Amino acid sequence: MQEKFKNFIDREKLYQLIEGSVPTNEELDKVLEKAKALKGLSLEDVALLLRVKDKDQIHKIMQVAKYAKEEIYGKRLVLFAPVYTGNVCVNNCLYCAFRRDNKTIKRKVLNMDEIEQETKTLLKEGHKRILLICGESPRNDIDYICNAIRRTYAARHGKDYVRRINVELAPMSVEDFRKLKAEKIGTYVCFQETYDPIAYQQFHPAGSPKADYENRLLVMDRAMEGGIDDVGLGVLFGLVDYRFEILALVEHAAHLESVFGCGPHTISFPRIEPADGVEFTQHIPNPVSDDDFKKIIAIIRIAMPYTGIILSTRENDKIRNELIEYGVSQVSAGSRTNPGAYSDEEEGTGSQFSLGDHRSLDEVISDMIDGGYIPSFCTGCYRKGRVGNDFMDLAKPGLIKQFCMPNGLFTFREYLNDFASPATREKGLKLMETLIKQIQNENLQKTVQENVQKIDKGERDIYL
Repeated sequence: MQEKFKNFIDREKLYQLIEGSVPTNEELDKVLEKAKALKGLSLEDVALLLRVKDKDQIHKIMQVAKYAKEEIYGKRLVLFAPVYTGNVCVNNCLYCAFRRDNKTIKRKVLNMDEIEQETKTLLKEGHKRILLICGESPRNDIDYICNAIRRTYAARHGKDYVRRINVELAPMSVEDFRKLKAEKIGTYVCFQETYDPIAYQQFHPAGSPKADYENRLLVMDRAMEGGIDDVGLGVLFGLVDYRFEILALVEHAAHLESVFGCGPHTISFPRIEPADGVEFTQHIPNPVSDDDFKKIIAIIRIAMPYTGIILSTRENDKIRNELIEYGVSQVSAGSRTNPGAYSDEEEGTGSQFSLGDHRSLDEVISDMIDGGYIPSFCTGCYRKGRVGNDFMDLAKPGLIKQFCMPNGLFTFREYLNDFASPATREKGLKLMETLIKQIQNENLQKTVQENVQKIDKGERDIYL
């Protein structure tokens, strides 16, 4: 068993693993057969998949990823929106528009009234799940964050309100994580950016809190020690060899599983995008091609089949729609990355990065319906206590589907009734009718039909 608060990254070992031989078809098929059991893969298995270059072999990986996605998640896809509460930051990360030395953007930290207004604007569009995110600064300490969470939960647009808040915040102490836990957050997210300790120092200059590699590496240990049930990992692809980062993510997940009995709830996959005033983003050290990006999403899906994969609006709509099929289970929609942007049409504050997908929430949902997917705003598991180990105990034998699919349908129906454009509503209702008829369990089908009727009569926030 690994130890808490101990560095678990062996840099030399991980780089050696990615330099092995290209797998034969027999070796690849053996790993993919193992993957089909949906029990996950070892570090060595993942290293073998990362060495695949042949297009036919990559196609095999993608097909197994598609199988895993359909078996575990079905046609459900979770939607959320980020709320940037501030772009003031004491760090000087070379790749980020919020970096301290960037003088080209207008800085702002939202006050509580402004946070409430941002939330109300998103509620008017139909959002129910929010990710609160900000730069690292004394101006948004733990007390500020706790107040921001309370105001976000308290915001109302008619009968609508935010049902779950996830947070993406700088590392903090165990004591502060306990305060965060008391505010009833969902998932705590923090990207390592890169797991390579040497490269990390290059991209995060000394003189700021983020320059401390191990402080960031061990933040999830402190979070889980502080009572946070669900944590989300991530790296920024483009800094170092993506194969190293994938192996490091697998090691991080294994560390959390060993020490706390539960791996990450989600993993995010951002690639470096252009940012105002950041020359670094014009010369990415290790760019990840679209083909390689698709491959690594597929590999993580079969390596950690029960971990949610998040794809943001950094990516364009075409690649996002494609990757939904092969592994992605959560997407942001109608996003803005500058504080105050949802309620302020001028958008005068600086964005963290350029967006690739500019569709509105309704346009995203319309395209999802065309693909036969259930747009889900469900938060039932969080509120029923199906989190952390309890969630995985249900997910791994496949039992979680009896909650996720119905709950997704309920929130989809709410959106269609309350927010959808006429065209989206018409085809959404047809899709729902088809999906409900496909429910094989008669009792569950009856329950879904009864709850849909309640929603049509005005009841809201129904979940199993």
